[in-house]
Amino acid sequence: MKSNDIRQSFLDFFEAKKHHLAKSDGLVPSSDPTLLFTSAGMVQFKNMFQGKTKLTYTRAVSCQKCFRTNDIERVGHTARHHTFFEMLGNFSFGDYFKKDAIHWAWEYLTKTVKLPPEKLWVTVYQDDDEAAEIWQSIVKPDRIVRLGKESNFWEMGETGPCGPCSEILYDQGEKTGCGKPECKVGCDCDRYLEVWNLVFTQFDRNKAGHLTPLPQKNIDTGMGLERLAAVVQEVSSNFDTDLFRPIILKASDLAGVEYGREEKIDRYLKVIADHIRGITFLCSEGILPSNEGRGYVLRRLIRRAHRYGKLLNIKDTFLHLLAGVVIDSMKSHYPELAEAKEHTYNIIINEEKKFQQTLEQGLTILEEIIADLKNTKNTMISGKIVFQLYDTYGFPVDLTKEITAEQGFQIDEQGFEAEMEQQREKARSAWKGSGAEDLSFYSLLHKDTGDTIFTGYDEIKTTSRILALIADKKQVAEASSGTLVQVILEQTPCYGETGGQIGDTGKITKPDGEIIITHTARPIPGLIVHEGKITSGIFAKNDTVDVVVDEERRQNIARNHTATHLLQAALRKTLGSHIAQAGSLVEPERLRFDFTHNQSLEAKELSALEDMVNADIRANLPVMVTETSQEEARKKGAMALFGEKYGEKVRLVEVSGASMELCGGTHCHTSGEIGLFKIVSESSIAQGVRRIEAVTGQEAISLLHQQDQLINDLEQILKTNAGELTSRVNKLLEQVKTLQKEIQQQKSKTVSHNSNDLISDVKQINGIALLAKAFPDADAEDLRKIGDQLKNSLKSGVFILGGLKNGKIALICMVTDDLIAKGLHAAKIIKEVATVVGGSGGGRADLAQAGGKEPDKLDKAISKSLDIISKIKYSS
Repeated sequence: MKSNDIRQSFLDFFEAKKHHLAKSDGLVPSSDPTLLFTSAGMVQFKNMFQGKTKLTYTRAVSCQKCFRTNDIERVGHTARHHTFFEMLGNFSFGDYFKKDAIHWAWEYLTKTVKLPPEKLWVTVYQDDDEAAEIWQSIVKPDRIVRLGKESNFWEMGETGPCGPCSEILYDQGEKTGCGKPECKVGCDCDRYLEVWNLVFTQFDRNKAGHLTPLPQKNIDTGMGLERLAAVVQEVSSNFDTDLFRPIILKASDLAGVEYGREEKIDRYLKVIADHIRGITFLCSEGILPSNEGRGYVLRRLIRRAHRYGKLLNIKDTFLHLLAGVVIDSMKSHYPELAEAKEHTYNIIINEEKKFQQTLEQGLTILEEIIADLKNTKNTMISGKIVFQLYDTYGFPVDLTKEITAEQGFQIDEQGFEAEMEQQREKARSAWKGSGAEDLSFYSLLHKDTGDTIFTGYDEIKTTSRILALIADKKQVAEASSGTLVQVILEQTPCYGETGGQIGDTGKITKPDGEIIITHTARPIPGLIVHEGKITSGIFAKNDTVDVVVDEERRQNIARNHTATHLLQAALRKTLGSHIAQAGSLVEPERLRFDFTHNQSLEAKELSALEDMVNADIRANLPVMVTETSQEEARKKGAMALFGEKYGEKVRLVEVSGASMELCGGTHCHTSGEIGLFKIVSESSIAQGVRRIEAVTGQEAISLLHQQDQLINDLEQILKTNAGELTSRVNKLLEQVKTLQKEIQQQKSKTVSHNSNDLISDVKQINGIALLAKAFPDADAEDLRKIGDQLKNSLKSGVFILGGLKNGKIALICMVTDDLIAKGLHAAKIIKEVATVVGGSGGGRADLAQAGGKEPDKLDKAISKSLDIISKIKYSS
C-alpha cells in the first residue's frame, strides 16, 4: 500500500464506525495559542476531552499534521526521528471505551492493512486487568506484556485527567534488534517497534496523587503514519518509505551522490528530506522566517537543510526544488500545499540566499578568531564565541567544529550547550509572555453559553439577552455604573475581531441603563465578547437588552475590507500569481495589506494598482456573498488565507468579475460604496514580505486635501507654480551639493594642515611612534582622513584619534604594515581604549574604530593609549 492509501484507509475505516471525520488542525494550533506547534492528534480536541466545550459529536477520526523540535539533533541518526510527521488517531468523548478501541485497532491492522498477527505484540499497564482481559480474547496470553507507569500510563500533568495505555508493537525480527539474549518487548532497540498507542483516559488525579474515576471516560489513540508505512511497506526505516524516498532521490540527484552507499551521505540526505517536509508545511501556513517563535524554527530548518546540502557539494539554492516534490506527493490530501506553492518557493529561495551571505560572514569572523588564537597558547575556542557565531551569524556549530579541528583547535562544547540552554530558557519565557493568553476561561464559559448568534451580516441592531457578565476576569450576577465589563449575548450584530478585521463598537441599552461598547472580541471560535463600560444603570444576567453597532464606523470598515479584496486581486494581476496574503488589518480609518513579494514596488506600479482598484470602484460592481463547501469554493478558484482554518461550510465573498475570496468579514453591497482608494505607503516588513497601507472613502479625500495644501504651501515658499515645483527643487538641490562640495574641500585643506602640525605631537614608546589625540567637532570620517595623512607622512606608527561631534564619540586606531608584522593589531588596541568611554569596537589589524557612551571621558581614553602601547609585547 502507498502512504496515501494507508492514510485514506484509516479515515475510511473509522468513518464506517460512525466517527466524525475531523480535518487536520494547522501546525499552528487553532484552539490553544499557548502552544508553539500542534504536536499530537489530540491537541485540537483538548477542550472536548476536558469538558470545556459542548460536544457536537462523540467520536472522531483524524490525520493530524504534527511538528516537534525536541529531537531535531537526532534526525537522520535514527530510523524514526522526525520534525514534521502525521498522526493517525481515533477519539471517543464519553462514547465507546476499551473494548471497542482495542477490537477496532486489531481489526484495522490485521484486516485492512493486513499485518501478520504473529508479528504483533501488545503491552498493557501493569494494573490494567480490564485491558489485559480484552486482549486475551484476541491474542494468546504470552503475547501480552504488562509494563510499568513509565511506558504505559499517560498523564496530562501532575494533576488532572490521566489513564493507562495499551501499545501495539510489530516484531521486525532479530536482525533489527540489539542481539542481547535478554532482548524482549520493552527493550530500547528497534526490534519491537511501537506502532499504535491506545490511551484510556479514565482517572482524575488530585494534588495528593489519588486517582478518582472520571464521569466521562475518553479514548485518545495515536499512530504515526510514517511508522505504519514502514511496517506495511516492509522497510526498516521510515526514510525508505514512499513518504521520503522521492525527496531523497531528488536530493541525491541534485548532489550527484548515490543513496545507500555511504552512511554519512545517507544521514545528510535524511536530514534534508525530513526538514523540507516541515519547511513546506510551515510555509503553507503563512509562517515566515524570523528570529523568534515559530519563525525562528522555520529559519533554523531552512538553514540546517541548506547546510547539509552544502556538505553534499550543492552550490546553489535547491530546497525549493525539493519542496516541489513534497507538494506533488501530498497535495491530494493537503490541497493548501499547492495553493501556497509560489509563496513557499519565494520564502525558501530568499532565506537560502540570505543564509549564503551569513555563512560567508561567519567564515570571515571564524578565520579572524583562529588567527588571534594562533598568537597564544590557547587551543580552545570558548562556548560563548561558538554560540555567537551560531546565533548571530547562523553559523552551524558542527561547521565551526570541523573548521577549527582542521586548524588544530577545539571548541568548548559544554560552554556552547550552556549558552544554548540560556537561549532556550529565554525563548520559553518570551513565548509565555508573547500575548498567547490562556483561553480556558472562555472555553468553560462557551460551554455554558453556547455559540453566539451573529446577526451583523443583515442588521446593525437587534434585541438580545445577556448570557454572562464578566468583571475583573470573573463572572458576576450583576454590575453597576462605572464598571468595566465583558458581556456575552445570546445574539449580536457586533462583529468580533477576527481575520484581520477589527471588532465593532456600539451600545448595549435598556430603559434604565447603557453600556458603551469599546471593542468586540472573539477569543475562541463561536464566542463573541463585548467589552465596554457601564455608563448608567445596573445590568444583570438574563436582562433583555437592545444592541446597536456604530453604523458609520462599520461602513468605513466595510469600505476598507472590500477594498482589501480588490487590492489583492489587482496585485496578482499586476505582479503575478505568486502574490499571497501574509497578513492584513482592516480598521475604520485605513487598511493594511501584507503580501509576499521580493522587491519594492515602483511608483508606476503603485499608480497602476490604484487605477485598477478605482476602476473596479467606478464600475459599481455587486458584492455577492454565498455559503458553500470548501471543495466547491476551491473549484471556483476562491482565494484563501494561508494558515487559516475554515469549517466545512465557508463564506464566499465575490466582487463580480474582480475578486473571489473566502472571508467571514463585513463588506459593502457594491464596490461603488468604497468611493475612492488611495495608497499611502509601500514598505518591507520582513524578508520577501511587503506591506501596503491605504485609505478609502472620506479618508482618501482628506488625504488628497492634505496633499493639495502641501503643494500650495510649497508654491508660496518657493515662489513658483505646481508645474515648476520639481525643476525648482532640483535646482535647489544642485546648489546644496555645490556648497557641500566646497565645504568638504575646505575641510580637506584644514585636515592636511592639521596633520602636518600634529607630527610634533608624536611620542616614541618602546620604539613605536605613537600619536594619540582628541579633536573637537570631528566624526569618524574626519578622523580617518587625518589618520591617512599621518600614515603618508610618518610611514611607521600607531595613531589613536578621538572625536566628539553632536554628542557622539568616535575613536579610530591605525597601525602601519611594518608594526602589524611585529604583532600589533588595531582592533585589539581600540577595544581597550573604548572600555574607558563605556564602548566597544573592532575592525582589522590596520584599521579599527569604536564608539562610546561617556563623552566626558574621551580625554582620559586618549591618555590611556600611552599605557596600552607601552604594555604591548611585540617582536623587535
